[in-house]
Amino acid sequence: MIDSSRALTPTHYFLEPGFMVMPDSPTVISAVLGSGVSVCLYDCKRKVGGMNSFQFPMIREKGKTTTRFGNVAVWTLIRMMVEDGSKIQNLEAQIVGGAHNPELSHQNMGQENIRIARRILDREKIAVTSEDIGGSKGRKIVYSTHTNEIAVLKVGKLRKVDWYPYEDDRTP
Repeated sequence: MIDSSRALTPTHYFLEPGFMVMPDSPTVISAVLGSGVSVCLYDCKRKVGGMNSFQFPMIREKGKTTTRFGNVAVWTLIRMMVEDGSKIQNLEAQIVGGAHNPELSHQNMGQENIRIARRILDREKIAVTSEDIGGSKGRKIVYSTHTNEIAVLKVGKLRKVDWYPYEDDRTP
């Protein structure tokens, strides 16, 4: 007899800033966000999803294209979903993050990150069905790629590296 409950047990994955994941099996993705933003894309027909986590809104230097930048991370996730068989009209998005800690920076990088995510999703006509954005509190999030459910925990204390300006020190 086959234990069908084991087949549906999702994998757990921690998404670092500047990365993205579009798993081919049910996965629970967690991330920590300060001024960074995550876009969770979900295909309502195929029941699959993916997520990115970016730190900066736009790449300014040619040749340094990475998913640390929102304009690269959002387009790349959309392209990955479409290349995997999704149709744009079946995609929906959730945007999370983009907080601002004025004690660490006068520049509101979080707001700029939110703006770029919205602009690209709007340009591609992908509906944003949920947002938990802005404010001054960081977030710990958990996203299920097979159910499109997301849990957001707002926290007052995050690692300094989760806030703009980003530093190399990854200690809490």
